[in-house]
Amino acid sequence: MLLCVPAAAQEIRRAPQSRTAVAVAPAQRLPRLSAEKKGDLQTRNALRLHVVTDVGNVRVLTRNSGHVSYLVRIETDASQPDARRLVERFELVPREDADGVVLIGRVPSTEARDRLWVSFEVNVPRNYSLDVRTEAGNVSSEDIEGQVIVYTRGGDISLGHIGGSSKLDTQGGHIRVQDVNGSLVATTVGGHIIAGQVQGNATLRSGGGHVRVDYVGGKAQLESGGGSISILKTTAGVTAVTAGGRIDVGEAYGAIRARTGGGPIRVARVVGPTQFEASGGSIYLTRVEGPVRASTTSGTITAWITPEGKLQGGSQLICGQGDIVVYLPKELAVTIQATIDSALNHTILADPGVPLKISTEGDAPGQRTIRAESNLNGGGQILQLKTKAGNIRLRFSDAFQALNQQLYMAQLDATRRRIEKQQQIQMETQARILQDEVERARKLAEAQKYYAQGRAETERSRGFLEELQSRLREAWYGQVRVDSKDQDAKRLNNVLPLYPEAAKRAGIQGTVQLVITIGKDGKVTNTRLLSGHPMLAEAAIDAVRQWRYSPTLSKGKPVAVVTLVAIEFRLD
Repeated sequence: MLLCVPAAAQEIRRAPQSRTAVAVAPAQRLPRLSAEKKGDLQTRNALRLHVVTDVGNVRVLTRNSGHVSYLVRIETDASQPDARRLVERFELVPREDADGVVLIGRVPSTEARDRLWVSFEVNVPRNYSLDVRTEAGNVSSEDIEGQVIVYTRGGDISLGHIGGSSKLDTQGGHIRVQDVNGSLVATTVGGHIIAGQVQGNATLRSGGGHVRVDYVGGKAQLESGGGSISILKTTAGVTAVTAGGRIDVGEAYGAIRARTGGGPIRVARVVGPTQFEASGGSIYLTRVEGPVRASTTSGTITAWITPEGKLQGGSQLICGQGDIVVYLPKELAVTIQATIDSALNHTILADPGVPLKISTEGDAPGQRTIRAESNLNGGGQILQLKTKAGNIRLRFSDAFQALNQQLYMAQLDATRRRIEKQQQIQMETQARILQDEVERARKLAEAQKYYAQGRAETERSRGFLEELQSRLREAWYGQVRVDSKDQDAKRLNNVLPLYPEAAKRAGIQGTVQLVITIGKDGKVTNTRLLSGHPMLAEAAIDAVRQWRYSPTLSKGKPVAVVTLVAIEFRLD
């Protein structure tokens, strides 16, 4: 299309060109013969640069002026007998037309394409648009205010800020673009796609690489043949499909549809209607407000209902072989329907405050079905939970925080009383010393006696408090409570967590505290989140489940224990 320039176009003013051919021999590479073609063309603002070349990298620089200047460098191996003729026969045709400036590069023959190195450097006004096509080479550009169309058969595309819409296509390279004020269509056969903020719709497709975008103001269509997909925020819905990677979504205020062939799905906030499907991976949802339909063949589903205590629409969570864990605010009004099709060695567990009406069907092994219903706070939107061979757990999201706060306040109160008593003893001692200088020695001894008694009483109070805390934790967890420092000394290995990519992009860091149960054999059998950001929690849990400890002995026999662990995530 760009090669067909009408003959009746405006008068073309060809810029003067300079050609030089010199032999160069850089160290540690083949001697090269090079030539340069350069020129300067008059233009107007808000037009378009067309570049069509058989081969070559294209770099676009921007400046606010009425000129388009170009520098084209052609190189080849100087040891070839026809090297000079090959360089000189590369044809560059610069044109001016009604749309702007056209640069056409032609190689003398198809065979010569593999023997030439060509690079374009073009400086255009910043409010220009770009239309660049190269059959072999990379394309890059500084910030530009117009529309951008780029095609390369096998190179990378790297662009700055784009003021208009853009369409980018490479047959094998990576695509990187900062921000796009309009819509973005980006396609690569096997590379990665990385984009910043896209104000319009975004359609990003990679045959096998990763796809990552910070923000999409319109609808987002993200696809990968095997890489991971990550989007931090979208306001009009997102569709994400990958054949084998993971999918991470930050905040989505429209409808979400996500499907992965084997990786996990993680969503930080669910506002609109959503549909998730994982063929083997786990699904992890936090701040669920909108209706959700999620299914996985063999992974687990973990969902945190929004702490505001509302659920907009009915939801359905379905597992093939995994567990379903739902964290509920105590004030949530919801109707829960839970089913386990194959109840052999599986059960439905709930916190004491969740009223459940449980029934069973069938007695044959592997054919026993468990059903449970609950109208929490009078009932509301229907939350349907179903697994073929897994457990279902219903927990109050603030249960662990409440216990921890209770223990903390008790310890704080005991500390305050101890300090007040010590201060009182010191004041009494000083009063007695001032009363009679003659009996100073006796009063001082008496004060020391009182102080010693106060310390003994404080230690007894501290022991009572620690015993109370231990009993509370034993009553809550059902195992022996062990101090975290003592238990950490028994750890045999150290598996570090992988920092979630979505959390990195969002700048999320902090400490995740877990309550873990360690079996008699020293393996971690259960983990419970105590505090920490939900986007970091799963990575911490995955690492802790791989920890191993030497068994804890009580009266010479190994026992199961419960302890606290803290894992810190820092971006630096």
